[in-house]
Order: sequence, then C-alpha cells, then structure tokens
Amino acid sequence: MSCIRQRPRQMDIRKGVVSLATGAGAVYLLYKAIKAGIKCQQPFCSASPICIARLAIERERHGRDSGELRRLLNSLECKQDAYTKSMILHSITRCVYLLESEASGCTNDDVTLVGSMLDDKDNSVKIQALNTLKAFSGIRKFRLKIQEHSIKVLELISTIWDSELHIAGLRLLNNFPLPDFVHPQLRRVMPALMEILQSDYILAQVQAIRLLSSLAQKNDLLYDILNCQVHCNFLNLFQSTQPGSLLFEVLVFAERLSEGRSSPHYRAVKWHYNKQSLHEALFGDDSRLADRLLALVIHPEEDVQIQACKVIVSLQCPQDAGIRPSCPPSHSCFNNGE
Repeated sequence: MSCIRQRPRQMDIRKGVVSLATGAGAVYLLYKAIKAGIKCQQPFCSASPICIARLAIERERHGRDSGELRRLLNSLECKQDAYTKSMILHSITRCVYLLESEASGCTNDDVTLVGSMLDDKDNSVKIQALNTLKAFSGIRKFRLKIQEHSIKVLELISTIWDSELHIAGLRLLNNFPLPDFVHPQLRRVMPALMEILQSDYILAQVQAIRLLSSLAQKNDLLYDILNCQVHCNFLNLFQSTQPGSLLFEVLVFAERLSEGRSSPHYRAVKWHYNKQSLHEALFGDDSRLADRLLALVIHPEEDVQIQACKVIVSLQCPQDAGIRPSCPPSHSCFNNGE
C-alpha cells in the first residue's frame, strides 16, 4: 500500500525534473540562436529589399533623401572582405533603382569607385560591380563615365569563363552605345563572344547575340564578325527546338548580317573568308540555312515566323535591289521551287 501511495509523488518529481531540463534546454537553445543571429547579422540593413523599399517610400512621403545610398558608397571605400563588398554593391544597385533622386545626386567619382571593383580578385564582387554600373547607366549623365570601363568589361568577358559574369557584363554593354575607341578591343574579343553564343546557357547566349547584332550594323566590324570561326554545328541555333527568345534574336542577327553583306559599301570589296567562318556557315555554297529557315516559317511563335520570313527576303533580294527590275537569282540562297 505504501508503494502505491509513493508512485504519484515519484511521478511528480520526475515531471519536475523533466520540466527543469526542458526549460534549461530551451534557454540554452535561445541563447545559441541569439548568439548565432548576432554573428550572422548582415552588416547593412539595406541588404534587405524590404528595407530599401521602406526607405524609398519614406523619402517620397517626406520629400527628403534617406542618406542610405551615400552611406553605402562611403562604406565601399573602407577595407572590406569580398562577401561584404558584394553585399554593399548589391545594396547600392537596389538603391539606384529605387531612390532615383539620391542616385542622380551621385558624382562621377562614385561611378569610378564602383568601377574600381572590377579589379577585385573575387568574381562575385566583379559581378555585383557590373550590375551596379548597369543601374547607374540608366542615368544619362553617367553614361560617358561608364563607357570608359567598356574595355575592362570586354576583357573580363573574354578571359573569365563564368556564365553569371558573362550575363552581367553583356547586359551592361547592351545598355548603351559602345564608343568607336572600343572597336579594336571588340575585334580581339570577337571569338570569345562567338563562343558564348554557342554555349549552352540561354541567358548568356541571348545577351551575346544582342551585342553581336548591334555590332553587325557597324561597317568596320562586319567583316570581323563574318570571318569569325564557328563550330561545325552552328546552324543548330536555328533549330525549332531552341527557346523562342533565342531563336528570335538569332534570326535578327542573321537578317542584319545578310543586309550588311548585301550593301553596296560591303560588296565594293572582294572579301575572303576561312572555311570554318560564320559567313560560310550562313551564306556559303554548302550552307543548309535555307532549310532551317523554311522550317521556322511554321514555328508556333508568331515573332519567330515573321523574323524567319524577313531573313528569307533579305537573302533573296540585296538591299540595293530597289533600283533593279528584279532580284538576280545569283544572290538567292533558295532555288525556284523553294
């Protein structure tokens, strides 16, 4: 009987011990969580998009600068590790997009400071710096200063095989007209641009083809593009299985090349191309481009259909065909049946 009476008391004691243990464990876990939170706390509140959005709203509401962008730029001048620099640059990029008034109040020295980050050893810092420069390039007064970094950006794209860096660099270059003094460097990096175009990373391919399409309209660069060496399977870029966004840009590129090589200015010179050149892949006697184009005329996406037809027309009729009674058959990649 005494044993039976003691059991509830023993159970109460055990419950108390368990409660104490659980409480102590909870306190310990809470301590560890707080300690870890202090250690891992991001150095800048502005790393959070919500924080920057609040700053932007606050600024609009009260009509005054938050000072956040200036504080970040000042922090970038201090010696920081690679992770911190990347976070600062990422936050500056967001501020430039969200705090237009403060961004417009920045100076060329601020842009130069960001541009100096392109020399950092860490690729993540380079990528964030490229993104920040692109953000600043949306402000007209900074474009000339940012153009000064064009050669450095081309050097990074051509010497570092990193898809994210390629995307960031090419997006920047596609955001403003490239000055003429960059053309010699463009000739040197043309093979690298062509390699990016033939890679398997869609976003990088689209940015590369957009830049090449723009350069194809420059008379002094057209031959360098057409004579650039390509892979034997280059025409795979015209397959209907490719994403529509890439197909459309490739077709625009082909149209501009076709128009360029058919212009009186270009035809006034007898050009010689190597056997593995882009010219031979697209316009050579053994090219199968015509077959690929005809297949794209029935592509599900209307933009691709229309652009494929434009390329066909440009191949059949040179640009100066308007002064002739008809398009000579010798200039067409299509036979009469096609």
